Amino acid sequence: MADLSTSIAGVKLPNLLLNASGVNCRYENELQQLLDSSAGSLVTKSATLNSRDGNPEPRYAPLAGQIGSINSMGLPNQGYEYYLEYAKKFDYNNGKPLFISLAGMSLADNKAMCEAFRDANLPCVLEINFSCPNLPGKPQLGYDMEAMEAALKVLAPIIGKPFGIKLPPYFDIAHFDQAAAIFNKFDNIAYVTCINSVGNGLAIDWESETALIKPKDGFGGLGGLMVLQTSLANVNAFYRRLNNGKQVIACGGVTSGKEAFLHILAGASAVQIGTQLQEEGTGVFERVSKELQEIMAAKGYKNVEEFRGKVKTL
Repeated sequence: MADLSTSIAGVKLPNLLLNASGVNCRYENELQQLLDSSAGSLVTKSATLNSRDGNPEPRYAPLAGQIGSINSMGLPNQGYEYYLEYAKKFDYNNGKPLFISLAGMSLADNKAMCEAFRDANLPCVLEINFSCPNLPGKPQLGYDMEAMEAALKVLAPIIGKPFGIKLPPYFDIAHFDQAAAIFNKFDNIAYVTCINSVGNGLAIDWESETALIKPKDGFGGLGGLMVLQTSLANVNAFYRRLNNGKQVIACGGVTSGKEAFLHILAGASAVQIGTQLQEEGTGVFERVSKELQEIMAAKGYKNVEEFRGKVKTL
């Protein structure tokens, strides 16, 4: 069988598939399900300083035709101390590395959480989520280049060791250039994860004439197969622009081995699954792994490095 192993931020993954933060990873029993699955690693729900219930239900809905999903979750999580305690008792010899996602509502919150994990001196890998709302009336930090760089100047030295950043989708070449130039300034940024959901879609049921989700008058982030091409573009754009060995984790549109293959071809070193995991359950990892290996075998590839980032252009 083709070799699906990879390394991210200096840690080895037995295979390059894992969950997208936010799906099946809020509670310990869900994290255990990921450990028991065929996923190569796991990432926790994005944690805030204090626990949050999130937005009112319904806040997630699959879209007809298996094209994707819409959600406005509102960062429901157990608070960073819950995930810190989980990280402290995690078995780091189980072969699957642990990624911890942090999404402070302010720079002060992120600073406090990063300091707590630094002081714990654990072998988990931190991922800072810059693709969630920060302050009311302000854009996501990932869309505010000046604020993002200022935050990294504070957080990168605190974290000290290699870490990652979760990004929103970018749609302008200038933004790829600007964001990559910022990330290249920080030696211990090991990878970026792109993309988070495509923001502010509106899904309406035509029969009832009603929005499918309740928060924000029905506005929510789009995920699943319909965001594949946007995700591929972001993966490839950062793969081309990042230097000093910085990597890209792909997220968006993976329903089968085919989309995973395309993400690797675009430059991804690992591939996350979100909407399809929500709909199918953790068995998705075994299925997608098998499909990806079958594609690689048919094309004569023995490992992912043989074709990673080698998409042809006209």
